[in-house]
Amino acid sequence: MEISALCIGLILSLGLCELNSALALNGSEDDVKQRAGFTEDRTGAGVSTQTSSVKCKLQGTTRLPVFSMDGDYVIGGVLSIHYNMQTVKHNYTTMPEPLRCTGSINTRELRFSRAMIFAIEEINNSTELLPGIKLGYHIYDACGSVPVAVHVAFQLSNGLDPVFYTGDNCSQSGMVMAVVGESGSTPSISISRIIGPFNIPQVSYFSTCACLSNKQQYPNFFRTIPSDQFQADALAKLVKHFGWTWIGAVRSDSDYGNNGMASFLDAARKEGICVEYSESFYRTHPRSRFQRVADVIRRSTAMVVVAFTSPGDIRILLEELSLEPFPPRQWIGSESWVTAPDLLKFSFCAGTIGFGIQKSVIPGAAIDKRLCDGTEDIKTLQSPYTDTSQLRITNMVYKAVYAIAHAIHKAVCQETNSTTQCDKFTRIESKEVS
Repeated sequence: MEISALCIGLILSLGLCELNSALALNGSEDDVKQRAGFTEDRTGAGVSTQTSSVKCKLQGTTRLPVFSMDGDYVIGGVLSIHYNMQTVKHNYTTMPEPLRCTGSINTRELRFSRAMIFAIEEINNSTELLPGIKLGYHIYDACGSVPVAVHVAFQLSNGLDPVFYTGDNCSQSGMVMAVVGESGSTPSISISRIIGPFNIPQVSYFSTCACLSNKQQYPNFFRTIPSDQFQADALAKLVKHFGWTWIGAVRSDSDYGNNGMASFLDAARKEGICVEYSESFYRTHPRSRFQRVADVIRRSTAMVVVAFTSPGDIRILLEELSLEPFPPRQWIGSESWVTAPDLLKFSFCAGTIGFGIQKSVIPGAAIDKRLCDGTEDIKTLQSPYTDTSQLRITNMVYKAVYAIAHAIHKAVCQETNSTTQCDKFTRIESKEVS
């Protein structure tokens, strides 16, 4: 875990340097504010008071953010607060309905969104980091779906106003300063493809696919969590350490699962580990797919299963396995699900091991632990949403917001040529990133 902590520190500090450059390229302070949609000549309806020659109308249906607050600079957020997207069968006689989220709420992702809001409010209340500047946020629910994530990415690049006016053209109507998210690597890749050409920085707190380290493909992508390459090598050494040389492997059929498992299998081969089977699945696959994978695990002779999956995918597989008794297996989990609290209900996963992000403490974010007596307000009840005892990935969200705030601070002080503010930024940056 010391290695993980070192990697996180290095990645965060390096990401800040590159993130500063990305934001600095966006132009002057007034120009940046104009693209954020908060210039002084815009009214609450999003219509300029200056004489306009072009009337622009956004196409399609506008998605409303789950949480939002206006500010001088707006940070976008893309999280999967719901597990799935509603599947609609089109009859090709009417316009398709807007994409909707469905399924239960992902309480951990909800906590991530609240952590983002907490960090922004903390920065706004600070008299040192961004004095005189108010940060805003637009946080969207991508419901674990690439189509929804792409829709949100386009909207964050354009703004919320369904109709707006401009003197020249329809560009730069409401561009956010930066985007925090997504949790999954595949949605993050899709978002990066959309906002990257517009030079909008993206900072993820949980997208660990090694493929995202390719700066040629994703020049504006940054993250506060290490690449899966480190985890894959460590998992192979962990399996070899316990003498498990005959294993099974399952993975999410996504960029995270496929790339992570490929790295693990390559590292395992070098350690002399043999793999009996390697199966993939995804939460939108039909149940027959999960039944087949479950049958493979039940019939296998390998007593150890390495699972490089997302929490949503492994949850469905474990539910399928729980329908029938099967021989005990030793589960090896990737960081995405090995610390997920809602998976503790599966008793046969007792003893699961893997590598998790170090738990952290965010000052001011802790809550009291009290036993329930039936008189509590629901907001005070303990759940994965309110559990602040670990704050592993939540701390990564917190760091992502601060990374963007530091970059905004540096961009502003450089544009205003304020020596005092720039010197203060250097001192605060050293304190926060250390």
